[in-house]
Amino acid sequence: MSLGMLGNKVGMTQIFTEDGNANPVTIIKVGPCVVTQIKTTSTDGYNAIQIGYKQVPRQKLTKPELGHLDKTNIVPLKYLKEYPIDNVEDFTLGQIINAEDFEEGQFVDVTGKSIGKGFAGTIKRHHYTRGPMTHGSKNHRAPGSIGAASYPARVFKGMRMAGRMGTDRVKVENLKVVKVVPEKNLLVVKGCVPGHKNAFVTVQK
Repeated sequence: MSLGMLGNKVGMTQIFTEDGNANPVTIIKVGPCVVTQIKTTSTDGYNAIQIGYKQVPRQKLTKPELGHLDKTNIVPLKYLKEYPIDNVEDFTLGQIINAEDFEEGQFVDVTGKSIGKGFAGTIKRHHYTRGPMTHGSKNHRAPGSIGAASYPARVFKGMRMAGRMGTDRVKVENLKVVKVVPEKNLLVVKGCVPGHKNAFVTVQK
């Protein structure tokens, strides 16, 4: 695996190409991220790099989180994520990682939490077909029968029903990097990214 980046979704806009086509793009603020821990096969059994993002006041973190960061004199960080990599010799504790590691034209995977929709019915949540609207029908958007006969006389687990919709972990793969603004740590990718504005996302090559 390659080392990823942590950031926030800024929002969406569009960019016009030279031939006049409008491409929908998402702007992501990535980093600056700090290397908070280096794991090696001799100490932990595998090679990995842990990075942190978004400095917060000390009272926002728990004592175990503060103790972990204080070992290496790292400022309090809200988000921590570990990436298994093959070679850890290129990294040092406290190293700053910026958007300069990305290049225009490469493809990235973006992971985030989808927008919450609240309590939704089966039509919106599972794309059920509604019932007839005329001829005295009283089954318009009802879920319909969910049970069985006297045997097994219960509702099977996993039945698609109404319930909470959204706030799921979603990964969008192969988004093309259209533009990189290193001085502002901005990444412009073609397509949509899960989450609301300012939502926390992870970007990986």
